[in-house]
Amino acid sequence: MSKVDTAWLRMDSPSNLMMIVGVWLLRPGIGLADLRDRVRERLLPYRRFTQIARQDMAGAAWIDDPHFRIDHHVVARPLERRRGQSARAALQARVGELALQRLDPDRPLWQFELVEQHDGGSALIARIHHCIGDGIALISVMMSLVDGGNAPVRRKSRARKAGIEAAEDWLADSLIRPLGDITARALEVAGGSAARSLALMASPQQGLNESIDQAAHVARLGGQLVSDLADLALMPDDSPTRLKGQPGTAKKVAWCEPIPLDRVKAIGKALNCSVNDVLLSCVAGAIGAYLREFGDDTRGQEIRAMVPINLRPMSEAWQLGNRFGLVPLVLPIGIENPIERVFEVRRRMNALKGSLQPILTFGLLSLAGLLVKPAQDALLALFGRKTTAVMTNVPGPGEKLRFCGATLEQTMFWVPQTGTVGLGVSILSYGGGVQFSVIADTGLCPEPQRIIDRFDPEFNRLLTLTLMLPWGEA
Repeated sequence: MSKVDTAWLRMDSPSNLMMIVGVWLLRPGIGLADLRDRVRERLLPYRRFTQIARQDMAGAAWIDDPHFRIDHHVVARPLERRRGQSARAALQARVGELALQRLDPDRPLWQFELVEQHDGGSALIARIHHCIGDGIALISVMMSLVDGGNAPVRRKSRARKAGIEAAEDWLADSLIRPLGDITARALEVAGGSAARSLALMASPQQGLNESIDQAAHVARLGGQLVSDLADLALMPDDSPTRLKGQPGTAKKVAWCEPIPLDRVKAIGKALNCSVNDVLLSCVAGAIGAYLREFGDDTRGQEIRAMVPINLRPMSEAWQLGNRFGLVPLVLPIGIENPIERVFEVRRRMNALKGSLQPILTFGLLSLAGLLVKPAQDALLALFGRKTTAVMTNVPGPGEKLRFCGATLEQTMFWVPQTGTVGLGVSILSYGGGVQFSVIADTGLCPEPQRIIDRFDPEFNRLLTLTLMLPWGEA
């Protein structure tokens, strides 16, 4: 197991389990037998899903489960509903329970729970431990499950080698090549100047001008690395809102109905902002409005969210594992004017472009996997003190998919929170709509649905004001 994946394996705590949790809403309903057949055909060829994560003093390794049974991992359970409780509320309660229910460490670290009868269809709850793969990798895997999905990529078999030659192969395959791929991807994300610097370092010098050009670019890259490292190390603690504190051992999830993606794009075009700017601005507005409902003064306040940044080509997502870094995004929750707020979010997002913080945080996670667990916990506590939320924005298929003959009507997922972080925010575009979902510690945020309920009004306020702006002056 890679050192980064080992770090995620050991990151579980009573308050936060490192599981990616997802829900699929399907109509009409599907049966358990069909689900097991599909999982057996499409998921189990990914060997990681039939392997156990074993830890020892040297780290962790994947070993085949000699007693693997699909009925341990694909189960059906009717949804319990209290009198007067809606189907959605009952499903949300069950997902909250499962988010803090540990997966059996003596079996492969994943489970699907099917609610065969739910609101005129079925609901599928998926839990997969983060050590198996990051969000991009797992979305690729889940997309292979849908009707017409791509079959799992078959690895080329290679004869085992012994001695020094095998050790050299392990070093190249497990350390040098992945780090090189990640570095190249990170520099590509960061921007042209950083990638150009790396290319100049690797190319032969042709003359004095090229030497000067190379030195200048390398100096800029070095300066960027030093600056970004200082920014990470010297981040101030986050604003002390009611969403910040020591989480307990209970969680709730919530989600809204999808917002039409074409409306989001129209706002972005009118204001010269990205779709991401528009959505993150609405998230900041919803959180700020939630806090003001409790009488909190949010003027001048900001909260920091850690945002995952993919560091691998999508063509390699099937390889599983974790290859992503993090960047801290400060959300201006104290700005009530939607137009002013979206421009401020745009400014901050533009400032992050060119940052090398994703590769630095990936390196930090790799280092954490080399340490003993107490040292790893102490190292990663940095993020908990300085962060209120983990937030991710993932683009999904533009058309609705089908699964075992049913239509996948709605899909949600929640990323795990680490350390003392008690809030997770997920944005997913799918089937022409944008899905906003929240998971929260109930001691810090007893009713995350109240945050969700502010998202649509904030979006509509931004839409209305955008339509009222004079043409050509936005």
